[in-house]
Amino acid sequence: MELTKLQNGSDIRGIAITTEDKMKNLGTDQVRLIAQGILNWLTDKGIEHPFKIGIGHDSRLTGPELKAAMIDVFTAAGCEVLDFGLATTPALFMATQFEEFACDAGIMLTASHLPFYFNGIKIFSQAGGAEKSDIAFILAHTEAAEKAAGNVKSADLLSRYADDLVEKIQRGSDSDRPLEGLKIVVDAGNGAGGYFADKVLAVLGADTTGSQFLEPDGHFPNHIPNPDNKEAMASIKQAVLDNQADLGVIFDTDVDRSAIVSKDGQMINRNNLIAVLAAIVLQEHPGSTIVTNSPTSDHLKAFIEEKGGQQYRYISGYRNVINKAIELNAAGTDCQLAIETSSHAAFKENYFLDDGAYVIAKVLMLLPKLQKEQRALTDLMAELEQPVETLEIRYPISGEEYQTIGQQMIQRFREELPKHAGFTENPENQEGVRFSVNDPYGKGWMLLRLSLHEPLLVMQVENDQAGQIKRQLPIFRELLAQESNVDITKLDQQINK
Repeated sequence: MELTKLQNGSDIRGIAITTEDKMKNLGTDQVRLIAQGILNWLTDKGIEHPFKIGIGHDSRLTGPELKAAMIDVFTAAGCEVLDFGLATTPALFMATQFEEFACDAGIMLTASHLPFYFNGIKIFSQAGGAEKSDIAFILAHTEAAEKAAGNVKSADLLSRYADDLVEKIQRGSDSDRPLEGLKIVVDAGNGAGGYFADKVLAVLGADTTGSQFLEPDGHFPNHIPNPDNKEAMASIKQAVLDNQADLGVIFDTDVDRSAIVSKDGQMINRNNLIAVLAAIVLQEHPGSTIVTNSPTSDHLKAFIEEKGGQQYRYISGYRNVINKAIELNAAGTDCQLAIETSSHAAFKENYFLDDGAYVIAKVLMLLPKLQKEQRALTDLMAELEQPVETLEIRYPISGEEYQTIGQQMIQRFREELPKHAGFTENPENQEGVRFSVNDPYGKGWMLLRLSLHEPLLVMQVENDQAGQIKRQLPIFRELLAQESNVDITKLDQQINK
């Protein structure tokens, strides 16, 4: 198999454990080649040899063996390797920034929220995360480096990273123990985020009784570690209510994403999380622009503008959103936050690093102040109108030319849907095609786009009037059914409910 097929945008992902219907394509042989590619990439970047490389992994079953294979390649090439063991993606970037580590590269073995049989690789230099072009270079340049004597030693990165978070929260709240008297429960989903309860929250004075799934377990036996997953969010919501907690925090496997549950059980993820973080940012930086991905609600745009900010709706993919924010800042537009509905969030003040733990840190800096003012965290998003109904359908596309087929279908919607009353294309969109929906189909919006990494068309629909989405579905079916390679089984299930 060609290594290039393992590219997943700005990182690498593959099947690390063979299952009944999945064949392993990311094992020790592949990661040795990838390690060679990383060495050649660092050389191409002009970084002086011998390199200092930090490496860590999340709780996935294959993390230790893949890490060992990469370390063998790095030490054989004369590198100094810091083995961080269990770590998080944001911490691996910070290993390139903390003076005591000063790594030329930070490598994280993770496949985020994907099932246990996946694994992957995220790569950082001191300048930031690898881009798509960097990953393409790495996978295409796997020739072996010259042999030299290197070394490897173990180091504790998570404790150093946790200490840094504690210091930032203390400074931001002007108190050594700002969380005294608060009960906060953590759900780590058996990923790498369990440290947050003891090493951050407890140090700051919080009672973390009731926290769950803190122990790393690569089988992920309790629920998918994903803040964008309904089952996972229901789990942390129940923990908050059962323990009468003031706040619930949930992380994905490698802690580059997070979400929150309020004291009364409201789920603060997706548009709600963007609203809360936008409110915080716009208090600190009035007039700032918030970059989001495309599937955000019309209500969010209105919310941000009412707070004095601007929304820049961009194409999906956390690197795309982050890079657009960096580009806007370089062009003179103040942009302090880049965030996706999946909960990838990056602040300008934090290296534009998508860091789930830092998102929680920003909230924790504000929480004691809200308590003193007898206000709730949900007050920050109180003005965000919620849709009455929502629907997302993913349509598989068969055949090698799925991207072409998907684009043709998007164009068909662009041309044909406005012929129906109530559908008007929204020009403030840079991914797929987006429509504003009005009478006779209620009031809302619809977006049709291609998935970034899978052969899928993704349709998202929201409406402020009950029963209106189902009335629209036959119109969508009529257009989609014109292409036999698009599987509309799930659409028919919705229509026939």
